[in-house]
Amino acid sequence: MRHARIKADGAGYYHCMSRIIERRFVLGDAEKERLLNRMRQLAAFGGIEILAYSFLSNHFHVLAYVPEKRDISDAELIERLGHIFQPYRVKQVAVQLKDLRDQGLDRAAESVKASYTYRMHDISEFFKALKQQFSQYYNTREGRRGTLWEERFKSILVESSEDALLTMAAYIDLNAVRAGLVRDPKDWRWSSYGAGTGGDRGAREGLQRLMEAAGLGHMAWGEAREVYRKRLYVQGQEKGVDLEGRAIRQGFKEEVVDRVLAEGGRLPVETLLRCRVRYFTDGLALGSRGFLNELFERYRGQFGKNRREGAQAMRYGEWDGLCTLRDLRVDVVSGG
Repeated sequence: MRHARIKADGAGYYHCMSRIIERRFVLGDAEKERLLNRMRQLAAFGGIEILAYSFLSNHFHVLAYVPEKRDISDAELIERLGHIFQPYRVKQVAVQLKDLRDQGLDRAAESVKASYTYRMHDISEFFKALKQQFSQYYNTREGRRGTLWEERFKSILVESSEDALLTMAAYIDLNAVRAGLVRDPKDWRWSSYGAGTGGDRGAREGLQRLMEAAGLGHMAWGEAREVYRKRLYVQGQEKGVDLEGRAIRQGFKEEVVDRVLAEGGRLPVETLLRCRVRYFTDGLALGSRGFLNELFERYRGQFGKNRREGAQAMRYGEWDGLCTLRDLRVDVVSGG
């Protein structure tokens, strides 16, 4: 059953994920760079903050903050248009708005502004533009037609609490570790943590903003990096050895996870984050019981009439009080 997208009433945090059609591996380094740059440009235009991200060869994850919609001045519109349009196009819009204002045609000027501002402060418009524009670029380059993405992007509304935000961000930044591409998340340059560790200013600012959003206050990069690394790294979790006898740190194999679950064991959060957890991609919303019950009442018509409560306990692990809006029962935790 396809659920309607759950959105915040005003500002909100979203974990969004999208996958290439048929899970084809088309995102090489050049494609990831293109996607990352366009994501940042569209975010700057739309007033959206990118807190964490991870790009792999056939999908990507993003944790974004979307502020409440507000009116913007002509000057701010022109500034934002500079992030997505060439200078000549920006100048055309600026001249058009000025001429209309000078003639006293404010209603016409506002109509021109609205043709751009409707795309701002909206998670759906942001990802729609990102995916469409990347598809156009890729299809033109490769001489192909048709859709490039598997389906509409998935989004999970995340509560603005320390546990919910940092847990979700860690899940995103550990993507390459779960896929066995790197042993340490700092070594994946196409993630916010890896890029930030490598000196990328935008990634660093996003993670610093993440700390603020989680209620930990403003931190210099060095402090933010250490706090976040503690959240990411699993101390003492060693899985096998390589030919030189060094410990291999990567996600658990599916059979190992299945065995632990079959034995009734409950995995700690730091271990679960190294596995694939559907709550983070298919759960509709994630946060505390109070946060989810409030969402449930707002979206009551989308759920069965016999359901009494919105918050659903997250199974198979010690989740430190986090709940989900959608009660998943199949393949909740796996090593893939």
